[in-house]
Amino acid sequence: MNLRNENREAVGFSIAGTDAGYPRVVGYLLFCLLPLILAWDAMRPVAALVTYNGTFSYAPLIPLVSVFLVYSGRKAIFCKVSSNWIVAAAMIVPGLVAVALARFNIWGMTADNQCSLVIFGIVLTWAGAFVLFFGTAAFRAARFPLAFLIFTVPIPEPLLSRITILLQEGSANVAEWFFKLGGIPYLRQDFVFQLPGFAIRVAEECSGIRSSVALLITTVLASHLFLKTSWRKVLLCALVIPLALFKNGLRIMTLTTLAIYVNPQFLYGNLHRRGGIVFFAIALVPLVLVLVFLQRREKPRPARVQAAQISPL
Repeated sequence: MNLRNENREAVGFSIAGTDAGYPRVVGYLLFCLLPLILAWDAMRPVAALVTYNGTFSYAPLIPLVSVFLVYSGRKAIFCKVSSNWIVAAAMIVPGLVAVALARFNIWGMTADNQCSLVIFGIVLTWAGAFVLFFGTAAFRAARFPLAFLIFTVPIPEPLLSRITILLQEGSANVAEWFFKLGGIPYLRQDFVFQLPGFAIRVAEECSGIRSSVALLITTVLASHLFLKTSWRKVLLCALVIPLALFKNGLRIMTLTTLAIYVNPQFLYGNLHRRGGIVFFAIALVPLVLVLVFLQRREKPRPARVQAAQISPL
């Protein structure tokens, strides 16, 4: 039996030699510090954005998830380690340029857009460094964990405002549908609903941009973990948009109905301020059901019959 090959496969970092894996990992981690050092002055706005802007509070969790995915799939990712300077440079150089442009802000960008550019440059540099230290085969095997890092990049303006407006409009339309279904009298003008006793406005905060992004990230991750075929993954992720609008409209209708028939303070109470998690959970229920359905519809891949190889003793 060839015990040497078995031991090398068990390490999971490098099949070329057990002593070559960890130096590459350490070198990669040290290289990943380079864009952080270059962007040190620009990291304060990033920290402030993550701390004080609830829309991007999830960002620090994304690299942890990517690291976990790489670690859990390390045997498949690092089974063939090499190095590719050309492909690596094609990502590292633009990444470092983006970091430098964000740091010196020669285009006079807003603070939020500056944060978006610097984080995008860091993520691109990390991806290029992965190719540099582990090769294109490892990069292809780790393409999802590396691509998942794009969720750390804050949505830049004016794209964020456009998405928010679309969510506002869609949520208001769904809420109007709920009002009609419940027989609640109303008059609507754009985002303003005149209801019995008071008027409400579907503001930017009511668009659900934060919970919608969180729902998208959760769905993308679940589709990767539990589904195999690409079209089923795309289908599951596409359901995020209607479900996000549904939960936002349901939240508006619920708070409004409680304010009309129970107590107007429901428009300002804890359910309004902290009840988003409840409606987020409601949106997860149909997603989980569709995920289970799609997962069961996937045909198991036929097992490959391999001839047993017996090494002479």
